[in-house]
Amino acid sequence: MKNLDEKYAALKRFIEDKGKDGVVIAFSGGVDSATLAAVSRSILGDKAIAVTAESPTYTPEELEQAKRVAKEIGIKLRIVQTDELADENFTKNPENRCYYCKKALLLRLRRIANEEGFKAVFEGTNFSDLTGHRPGFKAVEETERVYSPWVEARFTKEEIRAIANKMGLSVQNKPPLACLASRIPFYERITAEKLVRIGKAEHVIRKITGAKQLRVRDHKGLARIEVGRDERTLFSNMEVLDRIAGELKRLGFKYVTLDLEGYRAGSMLATLEEQE
Repeated sequence: MKNLDEKYAALKRFIEDKGKDGVVIAFSGGVDSATLAAVSRSILGDKAIAVTAESPTYTPEELEQAKRVAKEIGIKLRIVQTDELADENFTKNPENRCYYCKKALLLRLRRIANEEGFKAVFEGTNFSDLTGHRPGFKAVEETERVYSPWVEARFTKEEIRAIANKMGLSVQNKPPLACLASRIPFYERITAEKLVRIGKAEHVIRKITGAKQLRVRDHKGLARIEVGRDERTLFSNMEVLDRIAGELKRLGFKYVTLDLEGYRAGSMLATLEEQE
């Protein structure tokens, strides 16, 4: 098994090779994409640029953070608008929903690369991700000139955090990010109204509790709140619970519940089991 230094050396060789003619990096501002952008920038200089999608599936706060992180790294950032809600394949919310979103984004990034005179596109899937439900990665595999450097060098999430820590990146401890559509059970239609309500609900809860790892799952108007397991004590206060319930009902939720198991990635997959 390679140690971290050996993996990092392999990563740099891969970036130097595939990025020598310029690269566009899919940039959400999370730890994976930010660290990839920082490493690529350190190796390729101005031949690496970042692109962030302004989308109804992400909150304005995430966009602003992406801008701040790009500035911190010193990488050029382009912002493009995407509208996943215009794609019926996406809004029907099938279990491979992420494939359609990812495919459209990667093709858009490839066009931007062409505009810049660049050859490659990098995206931030890591080796740990491949053990989970990742239909979007199929789009990566089938799209020419799109590469996943973390996967190629077999970097796990924690190893990426270690690199981010060494580079002093502010996002080194940022919790995993997922689009707002992931809060809606599979095969329930995704609408702009639902996404806005979920985004506002999470903003309110963060403001009240300070929780970092948070999801508000929307089950046909029932809000199921998942919070990091070590953050569940933030909700052990009657006044806090009453404030959250009141605020979320004002947003249109009929019921407000706290998931006692806390946050877990892929919890919506259980809704597929119910349909079998």
